[in-house]
Amino acid sequence: MLQPLREKIGVAAGFAATAALALLLCAIASRVADDRSQYTPAQLALIFNHSPLGPVPPDPTDRVANSPRAARLGQYLFFDRSFSSNDRISCESCHQPAHAFTDGRALAKGLALGTRNTPSVINEAYGHWYFWDGRADSEWAQALQPFENPREVGTDRLHVLHAIAGNAALRTAYQRIFGALPQLSDTARFPLHARPDANPKSALAVAWAHMKPQDRYAANRAFSNLGKAIEAYERELAGSTSPFDRYVAALRANDVAGEDVISPAAKRGLKLFVGAGNCELCHAGANFSDGQFHNIGLPVLPGETPDDGRADGIVLVSANPFNAAGPFSDDRTGAAATQLQYLAAPATQLGAFKTPSLRNVAVTGPYMHDGRFATLKDVLAFYAEGKSASKGRLVGKREATANLIPPLTGPQEADLIAFLEALTNAPPPAALTHQPSRP
Repeated sequence: MLQPLREKIGVAAGFAATAALALLLCAIASRVADDRSQYTPAQLALIFNHSPLGPVPPDPTDRVANSPRAARLGQYLFFDRSFSSNDRISCESCHQPAHAFTDGRALAKGLALGTRNTPSVINEAYGHWYFWDGRADSEWAQALQPFENPREVGTDRLHVLHAIAGNAALRTAYQRIFGALPQLSDTARFPLHARPDANPKSALAVAWAHMKPQDRYAANRAFSNLGKAIEAYERELAGSTSPFDRYVAALRANDVAGEDVISPAAKRGLKLFVGAGNCELCHAGANFSDGQFHNIGLPVLPGETPDDGRADGIVLVSANPFNAAGPFSDDRTGAAATQLQYLAAPATQLGAFKTPSLRNVAVTGPYMHDGRFATLKDVLAFYAEGKSASKGRLVGKREATANLIPPLTGPQEADLIAFLEALTNAPPPAALTHQPSRP
């Protein structure tokens, strides 16, 4: 009786040992397969620094930046075409949800063709300069300028305010958030059309100049509130939902199976991005941008008007009454206002443009401030040519950092593009991609 029992115990022990060995081998295999072993500690730290984006930073210059009610009004305004002279142009004309809130054009087109490429507004809340030249220092100040740009919406602030006052739903929504509108029914004080203008003899500028200072202030205050509502909406378009973000989450959790969310080519491209490619020089941090301005040596194209870039932006943001230190900011002494005191001399920033985020870059071409490159491959080819790519007339001087991007082989280019494609977010919620039924 004892011998069969001993045999059964021996067999059971053998099965247990085999199972334990199998588990050990699986654990060892998992550790070997863990992608973290592919990167140096320094590279891994940079990868973790790229994701997740984290909470949207506050904007103290806009007291309603996080107000759902303001965001709804802002969304309504963003898609409203009734302010333009032909009832066909809105913010959405250039910032289209189907194109990751760009337009797919080399140059923006509103009432007329613009001079620069349309940046996406997705994740713009993580920046602190707006437009390619940084001529606005908040999302709300940026949102105001297209209204009065003759190439974009082509209207004026008094017309916009009268349109708000004349629409019962818009008027009610505005006043619930910001309080009473100015006495716009008195057109002697608040003409139907008026705004500052570069030409002081224009009808709009003359009408603006004839307004009393306190009425101009009241109009500007109300106009700034519209920009603040639009900012509240655009802040809802933030997020990091790309395959890359899921990959980083898997790396952090030691989730080997989850690391398959991006391709081997994308992983090689990531290693190149945080390593020998030197992409981190400018495309740093969770939003893949240092938020600063660089002259990478783009020669003026035939027929193109030279663009001074940040040099002009510094002058314009300093003079803008809607900047963070101005009378319509809700935090005139905070960090955003302080940075205006330390702007570089314009002459040192000739031909420099803001580093764009690389999030969604695969679906937001064409590329560069003038949309000169149709594909990411074209962009990489420009960097691969180095100094020779900058032959021709330059605005300002090419930065030395632009010379630190090494030439890439064909397979390396393909890997880097595969990684950049992995930075594409999931589409925003459908409710955010159209005009609400009411403001």
